[in-house]
Amino acid sequence: MTVTFLILAALTLAGTVAAMAMRNLIHCVLALTLGFAGLAALYLLLGAQFVGFTQILVYVGAVAILAVFVIMMTQSAIPAMQSIFSSFWVAGSVVAAAVFAVLAWAICRSGFASQVLPPVEAAVHPIGDALMHGYVLPLEIMGLLLTAAMIGAVVLAMHEKRRTP
Repeated sequence: MTVTFLILAALTLAGTVAAMAMRNLIHCVLALTLGFAGLAALYLLLGAQFVGFTQILVYVGAVAILAVFVIMMTQSAIPAMQSIFSSFWVAGSVVAAAVFAVLAWAICRSGFASQVLPPVEAAVHPIGDALMHGYVLPLEIMGLLLTAAMIGAVVLAMHEKRRTP
């Protein structure tokens, strides 16, 4: 293991653990975005360029921003007081540990755990070439549709804020 991998793994774990532990929803989404970015960096470190860039575009760029917009538009002014832990946290922990044990056992028993696969060269350039030449019209239409949806959501949120006393 390299130092870069250890740093990125720690960054990813810190972001996801912080997303689960924080009580403020906006802070949770921002911490989850840090976890998504760390995962994308791990993909790039492994040489999976397309998956890494897709992770950045889709999860860091779109899902995290969408989650922030949804929280900002639906969150009430008075935070609800609730317990940090569910009443079923013990049962949930037992089920999670059992699922982890079964998956770890299955991976260790399979032949894939010790098998080393040859590296695959997957370039992003042919995919980008296809998107920018063969599929440019659907890509532009999707961009315009998402932009119109975002503008509509902002306009609806602004009208709701004006109506509340």
